[in-house]
Amino acid sequence: MASHGLLLAVLAGLGAASPLATDMYVPGLPDMARSLGTTSAGTQLSLTAFLLGVIVGQLVLGPMSDMVGRRPVLLAGTSAFALFGLGCALAPTIEAMTALRFGQGLAGAAGIVVGRAVLVDLFHGAELSRVYAVLSGIGALGPVLAPVLGGGLLAVAPWRFVFVALALAGAVLTVGIARGVPESLARERRTGGGVAGALRATGRVAARPGVLVPVLTMGCTGAATFAYIAGATFVLHDLLHLSPAMSSVVYGVNALGNLGGSLLYGRLARRRRPETLMVAGAATGLAGQLVLLALVSTAGSGLWTTWGCLLVSVASFGFLFPSLTTVGQSRGRDAPGATSALLGAAQFAFGAAASPLVGLFGTRSAAPMALVMGAFLALATVGAAICRRQSGTQPAVGQ
Repeated sequence: MASHGLLLAVLAGLGAASPLATDMYVPGLPDMARSLGTTSAGTQLSLTAFLLGVIVGQLVLGPMSDMVGRRPVLLAGTSAFALFGLGCALAPTIEAMTALRFGQGLAGAAGIVVGRAVLVDLFHGAELSRVYAVLSGIGALGPVLAPVLGGGLLAVAPWRFVFVALALAGAVLTVGIARGVPESLARERRTGGGVAGALRATGRVAARPGVLVPVLTMGCTGAATFAYIAGATFVLHDLLHLSPAMSSVVYGVNALGNLGGSLLYGRLARRRRPETLMVAGAATGLAGQLVLLALVSTAGSGLWTTWGCLLVSVASFGFLFPSLTTVGQSRGRDAPGATSALLGAAQFAFGAAASPLVGLFGTRSAAPMALVMGAFLALATVGAAICRRQSGTQPAVGQ
């Protein structure tokens, strides 16, 4: 049995791989467009293809891991992630790049969706909550570090080397899986009936209100997160006129706030039910955006008040993501891969749908961002309250 330290390090790396692959090459998009003879819209399509691959990959690979075991899916997915990264580095056209990025997202989804299932196979109760909290906090750093790492690499090498770096990361993680991640799903616990059996198991899990509510609440939380990512860039750069360096400081402090929230959640989970902490996190995040909306509508909002409100909401994600994952996975413990697929797909699908909403409501103030984030956090608060009410009719988390 691998040590817990190595296991968690590998799973943290797997969880961070897709955020890194999403954002590391963003600073190089203009050079990519010139090199491949396309427009900025064409390069943006490659990002959309990657996110679509992540969504589809989770829905396919999660149930598959319930059927064939965790290690085969993790090893195949992460190896393919490395190969697709190498293919992206050699892509001759934007069409080939878009197809390869979809494949990379599909393969990279294995680390996200199967990693969660491995944890629910091996950990229970408060320990499961603490493990998810640590990995959630580490994952929050990925979107912040990715552009920094990508920008540093692009300062000394062409954009294709970003994908070479991602391919190397995939190779290292494949070795880490081989050495540090055991097969956590016993044969007798695997889903029978082939693909049809896996689909039926996913349908049964999705039909349970006890699982469906945290899945939808996870989707609303993902939407609020993506709205933050989409809106904060505009607010900081165009409205508050921050330099790229100062914007990076804001993003970095907010990411540390998220990490701090995750670590605090891990400590509180020893004494409090995750459903209770979920409600606290959702209500706190909603309060941050309601205050920002009130300030924008009355006295106006400057750097410090906008930053403070965003920090409160982003820190609340440190409570929401691990609590939702713990509750959802524990209630779907008989099919962890399928449950993980539903949670992850909802997070990314709702998030991808929410991102354009910020722009649709206008770009003259921080109000559209606060409105979209606040609306989804309000829905998440309702979902969290329902989860807590359901907890009286569910088995204790982790049992």
